[in-house]
Amino acid sequence: MTPLLSLLLALLLPLIGWLSTAAPAAAATAEHYRCGGDPLVAEVHAGAVDAPGIPNAAAGTVPGDFIVLRWRGVSLQLPRTNNAGTPSYSDGRWWWQALDPQHPDFAQRRGDWEAYRCDPSA
Repeated sequence: MTPLLSLLLALLLPLIGWLSTAAPAAAATAEHYRCGGDPLVAEVHAGAVDAPGIPNAAAGTVPGDFIVLRWRGVSLQLPRTNNAGTPSYSDGRWWWQALDPQHPDFAQRRGDWEAYRCDPSA
């Protein structure tokens, strides 16, 4: 083994060991609903935030977070909006907001807004 390779291994092995023992990122908690009559799973994920001093942090979320919605065979990843108040998520077509966590607002724009009633499911 060359001296350079030995040096690289000596420097990298502790880093590899640390990375393997570092705590994994917290898993998102899945919430289950029936929206528009069909099962929907909602998972809020923490995303990267460029500016730590963003003033609109509500319900433990900040812009940069996102929600994944699984519904009717599609998986939607909606970014957190910077709207004040209760966190909302939208990509311009789809909208999600849990002002009432038991009955979140879920809608899509198809010319006009088409809203889907959501109720918690077991």
